[in-house]
Amino acid sequence: MRSSRLLSILLLLQTRRQLTARELAEELEVSLRTIYRDVEALAAAGVPVYADQGRAGGYRLVDGYRTKLTGLTEGEAAALFMVGMPGPAAALGLTEQTSAAELKLLAALGPDQRDRAGRLKNRFHLDMPAWYREAEDSPHLAAIAEAVLHDRRIKVLYRRWEAPREVERTLEPYGLVLKNGSWYVVAATPGGLRTYRVSNILELTPTDDEFTRPAEFDLGRHWQDHLDQFEQRRFTSEAVVRISAPLVTRLSDLSSTLLLRAIADTGAEPDEDGSITVAVPIESIGNAATQLVRYGDRLEVLDPPELRAELSRLARSLIALYES
Repeated sequence: MRSSRLLSILLLLQTRRQLTARELAEELEVSLRTIYRDVEALAAAGVPVYADQGRAGGYRLVDGYRTKLTGLTEGEAAALFMVGMPGPAAALGLTEQTSAAELKLLAALGPDQRDRAGRLKNRFHLDMPAWYREAEDSPHLAAIAEAVLHDRRIKVLYRRWEAPREVERTLEPYGLVLKNGSWYVVAATPGGLRTYRVSNILELTPTDDEFTRPAEFDLGRHWQDHLDQFEQRRFTSEAVVRISAPLVTRLSDLSSTLLLRAIADTGAEPDEDGSITVAVPIESIGNAATQLVRYGDRLEVLDPPELRAELSRLARSLIALYES
């Protein structure tokens, strides 16, 4: 613990040039007496640290002294500031570690590069949740992260969509994935690898039981395969639709990803009136109808007939509701 604190003092002085004993104590949440002892220990170890006296004084390092303990090049350290994930790090219970890592990154940079890193940090921000939705509350996330890091099994009570709604599971968590503000844990079960939404975990019990994570497992590759398989299972059919010219120009604003992707994939050209006819993948007749009805008369379903009939039924029900 003390060796970590000594390193922190060294890196703080290197990045901020001068700090008083009180500022160091507040930064590291220790007493003034502890700071005095630690600075003496650094000096005894050969670190050229000295104190400027007076009201504007404080501890400083001899000009030109820089530690190379981080092992990072200036370019590597500057690039890492682009990661910028304080929110997810806090959710995983890694706030303190993130701050320490940031301090070490700054220490790897010279004065000019340190200024540039500060600009990167203050000019680029990563906001994960999609528009019109809040980040999910995942109270068990830190415990899952701990189990992931130490290859320990966890017991959970999980709420799923199908009956029975609440099930007990023993999981071997391989990794965590953050997608659009939602956390997912990829875990081994007796039935194979499964993906669980962390916010749907109602109860969690850590265990001391360790498991062996396969050396060949690649979380990024597995997640991409999972997404591809999910898309294949999700879309079981397709519909042919005619998108009016005014709607075509607004698809990006409306976040109509499926329609935009269908246009891009087929390379469909506009008709004389500016409309575009494309085939769009759908999950089911009912789901597609509720998704497409919001476009009103700006989008016409040409096929299948069952979807046209369902949209007609929805339209009649709306007329009956609002004309009554």
